Amino acid sequence: MADSTKIAYLLERLAQGVAAHDRENPGHHTWGIGMTHFDIERLGLEDGEEILPGIVLQTDGGVTGQFRILCDGEHDQGQVEEEEEVVEAVASEEVVAPLAPPAKGAPPPLRPPL
Repeated sequence: MADSTKIAYLLERLAQGVAAHDRENPGHHTWGIGMTHFDIERLGLEDGEEILPGIVLQTDGGVTGQFRILCDGEHDQGQVEEEEEVVEAVASEEVVAPLAPPAKGAPPPLRPPL
């Protein structure tokens, strides 16, 4: 198991995260903490372990070194999805234009300009 000071620091941060989430979202019920499998193993904890009263530790696909608050609420309610504007990176039409007007008295070009 990890050093007791690291576990104490982790528990303090988890409790602060849960408190902040519950304060910002009073209608949601927090039930878990999501962490990467690597972090759970590194700390010597187990998936599904009750880390705080009523809060279980769950393997999550997040980023190493970070955790997520897992709850039963929808955080994206009321937000309208933005439509992506598709821009062509390569033009589909070829535009042919001369680079410069021909000089007076110059012979005609051997091939048409590109």
